[in-house]
Parts: sequence; structure tokens; C-alpha cells
Amino acid sequence: MPSEELGEREKEVLRAVVQEYITTGGPVGSQQLTRRPGFEVSSATMRNVLADLEELGFLEKPHTSAGRVPTDQGYRFYVDTLVKLKDPTPRDRELIHAGLIQEANLEEVLGEASRILHSLTRHAGVVVTPRPDASVFHRIEFVRLREDRVLAILVGQSGQVHNKAITVEFPITSDELLKASNYLSELLREVPLEEARERIRTEMDQEQALYNALTAKALKLGAAATDLPTTERVLIQGTGSFLEAPEFADVERMRALFKALDEKHKLLSLLDRVQRANEMQIFIGAESDFSAAGDVSVIASPYGNQEQVLGTVGVIGPTRMDYRRVIPLVNFTAQVLSRVLEKV
Repeated sequence: MPSEELGEREKEVLRAVVQEYITTGGPVGSQQLTRRPGFEVSSATMRNVLADLEELGFLEKPHTSAGRVPTDQGYRFYVDTLVKLKDPTPRDRELIHAGLIQEANLEEVLGEASRILHSLTRHAGVVVTPRPDASVFHRIEFVRLREDRVLAILVGQSGQVHNKAITVEFPITSDELLKASNYLSELLREVPLEEARERIRTEMDQEQALYNALTAKALKLGAAATDLPTTERVLIQGTGSFLEAPEFADVERMRALFKALDEKHKLLSLLDRVQRANEMQIFIGAESDFSAAGDVSVIASPYGNQEQVLGTVGVIGPTRMDYRRVIPLVNFTAQVLSRVLEKV
């Protein structure tokens, strides 16, 4: 019986098994299910339905237990077809709004988003920051640190702030630093940072830069200041929450999971798929190719401003998570984060 041809009874039983297992953490037996409201069938009939669902790959028996637990395939069918999402409560909405709006800069807002998701879901909250060179240039300021050191402060239109200390190999006065700031801010206005370097190189090749000492100094400062890393960063809050999940009581499984969390490139690669899709993605168990430990789900949604997708926000937790509640919380957090970034 293909999954698309599951009867209503099989669907309701699968839904009940998933929800019961999420709630209790223990294998679910036929007698457990027949005691639930809405199932007017005998234990024998229920056992037959459970056996059919197991044969189709939606359920499995752990060890010698008489009960069954969902497989990755069972969770996938539940999430795609059976789950009845629960809107965030007014209190949850208020906590998300209040937490994100009170922060002043982009870094703090993103850190707070991961912290709030961990607090509300008790899973690890994760945020991928925007790529430094993907932000659109807004202005640049220079602050002298000492005679041969200058701090460049780049501000992006989306609120990103990048600080970079530069060693200056030529004399430059405070007045020249201010003029260099004004010149570069005008030259690079509304240009993506990854294009700003090219624009500076083009200007350096122009003859006027050779004859104008101040322009030449400004362009050298600009070239050094815009030489930023091209990779995003991953902010994670609450990885210790996995210690509370009985599925990860096994030391080797826990070690494999934390190794995967430390290997940020794997997580970045996975969450980059969310950005490219430009919509919420749910990776269940082995689908993520993230952790050799298995039993891990990732729910993530893109965030951004009106011009572009900037990053990803979500949670990482056991496959036995309350998808009904977590999916809407991640989605709502991404929406609020995007609105807040328009004002940062």
C-alpha cells in the first residue's frame, strides 16, 4: 500500500503514534492507542493496523519491545500530511517581539533570535549570519587607533557592522581620514560589498588617483577595509538541551552529534539549502546528512529584508520533537526577524 493510499484509519493511527511517542518518549502499544478518545476498535484490529504501518516503513519496533516508534519516513509523512500546526501563543509572540525589538544592532538581534528559540522550544536555536561581503554598503568611518593603525567601521544597509583594524603604511591626518570616509561613502553607496572591492580597484586604475594624493590614500584604505571574509557564521544557543533527550543517553551517539555541531561547514551547507530554496525546510533524521548520530531534525527558515535573503534561523533537536509547535515558532521568528532588520 503506497503512502498516498493510506486509509483514514491508518493515517489517524500513525498520527496518534507520532504524537504519543513525542509526548512520552516510549514505544507505543496497541492498548495505549485504544484508550485514546476517537478509536472505537479492538486491540486486535489496532495491532493489525500497526503491523501494516510497520511493513510500509512508517513504524519500527525498537529491540524486543511490544510497542512501536516512528521511523524517519513516518515522521516525514506526519510532517507533510498529518500534522495540525498550533499557532504560537500570545505569550510566545510577545516574547519573540520584545526580545528582538529591544536589541540595537544586527549581531545582538541574531544572537537573541537563537536564544529565544532555544528558550521556547528547549532545542538548540541556530542562526546563520549574513555573509559579510553580501551586504549592501551604506557608509564607512575611520577611527585612528595609533599613529600607524586605523579602525575601519563599515555599516551595511541591513544594519551589519564590520570592524577591521588596518595598518597604515603612509602618513594620514585626522582631517584626511574624515575626507576619505566621505569620499568612499559616496563612491560605494548602495553597492554590494563584494562589488565594492572591484569598484575601488577600477578607481585605483584611473589616472586621477595617481595625481591626487588624498584620493590615492582613501582608495588604499577602502581596499583594505573591504577585504572581508566571504563566509557566514553560525550562532548556536542551547546545544546542552540534547543532554536532556533520552535518545542521546548513549555516549557515542552524543559524541557524534557534538562533533557534527562543531563541524560548522556541514551545518552551513545544510542551512544554505534553506536560503537557496527561500522557504522553510524541514530535514528529518538521515535527510539532513548532518549528523552520523541520526535521530536529529533541523527546522529552518530564511530571513532577510525587502531586497534579499540574508540568512537562516531555526532549531536543531531530536526527531522526537513537537513539530506542531516548533514549526510555527521558527516561521514566526523568521518573520519578526525580517521585519526588525528593516528598522535596524
